[in-house]
Amino acid sequence: MARLSVTMETIHAGRRRSLPPVPRTAIDGAMPLETVASAGALALALVQPDAPMDDAQRFVTGLRSAATEFAAAAGAESAVVREAVPPARHRRARCRVVLRSADGEVTDVTFAGAVGTPSAVAQSAFALDIARWLGSGQVRDAAWLVADADAHGGTAVDLSAWNPGS
Repeated sequence: MARLSVTMETIHAGRRRSLPPVPRTAIDGAMPLETVASAGALALALVQPDAPMDDAQRFVTGLRSAATEFAAAAGAESAVVREAVPPARHRRARCRVVLRSADGEVTDVTFAGAVGTPSAVAQSAFALDIARWLGSGQVRDAAWLVADADAHGGTAVDLSAWNPGS
């Protein structure tokens, strides 16, 4: 018993230490306390990205952000751009859109665009053609369907051959 009491006497009861406050940085010292929390967010917003976004990235981002417009044009509840490939000298633009209607039906359509450069004009024209095709009843005519092994069903809608007036 003597050994146990000696051991227990050496255990520190441990009370909370009061530490001094964390010193404020120079940027924090010049600002009121209320804005210190938002200063970090502001600094992050002002920092330039490491690498600027190139035209191909803008093309893909523009198509992906147009998904709600595609859903509205098709009369669907939602749409997701599953694949977006910018055009190049040797490659046609591609966009795969999956639509979900209110009754749960899923439609998977792949679109093929023109060969060219991934400019903002090309992206908006491609997105507009997709929305117009979706809004025109989604008719699949052999005249503007092309074989595409990567597309759902093995065919893609060739928007460069599709005439919205027909």
